[in-house]
Amino acid sequence: MIDWQLFQNEVSWFLQPGDNAEVGEPRPWTRGPIDGLPVLSALLDEATLTPVSVAEDAYELLAWGPADNRRGWLCRQPQGGVVDVAVAPVHRRFWEVCGGMVERFGEPTTWWTNQDEVLTAEATRVPAADALADYAWMWDQDGLEMAIDPADYYTAAVEANGNLTLARHDDGRLVVFAPDHSFSGVTPLADSPAYALLTIDDVPDLTSWIEVCAAAWRRD
Repeated sequence: MIDWQLFQNEVSWFLQPGDNAEVGEPRPWTRGPIDGLPVLSALLDEATLTPVSVAEDAYELLAWGPADNRRGWLCRQPQGGVVDVAVAPVHRRFWEVCGGMVERFGEPTTWWTNQDEVLTAEATRVPAADALADYAWMWDQDGLEMAIDPADYYTAAVEANGNLTLARHDDGRLVVFAPDHSFSGVTPLADSPAYALLTIDDVPDLTSWIEVCAAAWRRD
């Protein structure tokens, strides 16, 4: 249970008063690789998986690294074909082995930092079109037309401050809707206000976004 104890020490707010966690026995990762995600697959292959349930919610704590430098993710269970959401093919393959991250400990700085939901079904239920419609005035005041069709995108990650990482349904092309950000390494989308739709430099799609973040988690 050492990984769960480390998680609790760092993410002390996860369990609310009255919550009780049932923690299972740690075991090695046995689900194999994810096609098209070699860096993430190598990371997962090194993971120890600890089942955790809190009330009606089931999670999996994935952790790796030496005893004095453990790090990991609290994930939802694999989704497989359970969730009827049109996501990019790589996201669907990811769901076959992992349901996405809700908390992390020992975290390096990546595009997942400060995110409450990363690649989860819950994230995809945040309507991208509604969020963009609420901020349509940003384009109107500058006399601009929105360069994307919001219906083509879904929410892949939700930041604590409300920023959204959006992926295109068919090919996973990535844009970040960030009216409240201090990011570096981003570029406003053409014909977009500076604090609205952004692309991430050298990270054009969901596949590269996942792989860049996984690479950071693999470093000592």
